Amino acid sequence: MTSKKVNLYIKRLDLIHPTAGGNKYFKLLYNLKEAEIRSHKTILTFGGAYSNHIYSTAAACQALGLRSIGIIRGEAGKQLSPTLEYAKECGMSLHYMDRETYRNKQQAEVVENLRRQFGSFYLIPEGGTNKLAIKGCMEILREEDHRMDYIGAAIGTGGTLTGLIASARASQTVLGISSLKGEFIHKEIACLLESHAIEPKAKYELFTDYHFGGYAKYKQELIEFMREFTDQNGIPLDPIYTGKLFYGIYDLIKKDYFHEHASILLIHSGGLQGIEGFNMRHQENLRSS
Repeated sequence: MTSKKVNLYIKRLDLIHPTAGGNKYFKLLYNLKEAEIRSHKTILTFGGAYSNHIYSTAAACQALGLRSIGIIRGEAGKQLSPTLEYAKECGMSLHYMDRETYRNKQQAEVVENLRRQFGSFYLIPEGGTNKLAIKGCMEILREEDHRMDYIGAAIGTGGTLTGLIASARASQTVLGISSLKGEFIHKEIACLLESHAIEPKAKYELFTDYHFGGYAKYKQELIEFMREFTDQNGIPLDPIYTGKLFYGIYDLIKKDYFHEHASILLIHSGGLQGIEGFNMRHQENLRSS
């Protein structure tokens, strides 16, 4: 980004583990330790047919010798998605939940019904976001990262961004690019900070104009940007999170949002496993490596 006189760096969480990497590594870290402390042998969690969280949880549980149960939103399709196929190969037991019940999955009655059906389990919420996930995400930034002026990350359930906000220094600004349509994400992040008693030192700002239609939605402009970025840099992006993050930050650079010589660290949160399924559904040919 020499033409705009800013310095752009990428922290590639996608490289820290071959199957359970990305931000999911940090979200699962303390949850799985807590399951071990409580002597749980079964992990139950929720997600869609292309969920990074389902994929990573299945992989991590297989590595640790834990039983895993995935409660999948909606009806079973005629063919498993590549994500669910992999989760099944890892030993995850897949069960489908109708969308109305799924919307109420956090209610005590729904959870109790699951316990009656499956017995004792350690529950990890959809997307993995809870207190322990935020604790893990606070470890994403290392000492060398605190020299950066800006930290940029994609927003889904908000756990990763909350961890970054909690751990960033007072001299830094955390920028969240929402992958979901709507302004509700401002309240979501504020609620996460308040409910977990986090009083951030860093400033943060959320952007809701780069969702390209909403969660899992896209436009050809995004795909073209991702292809060009990967061709130029050799770094693949996923169309759900990192593609929108990088597009948004590049657009902010073009609009002179950043001061001259600003140092910007982008968090590559992984999610590349979903590209195969995306290509199949939309007849695209995005690179995943």
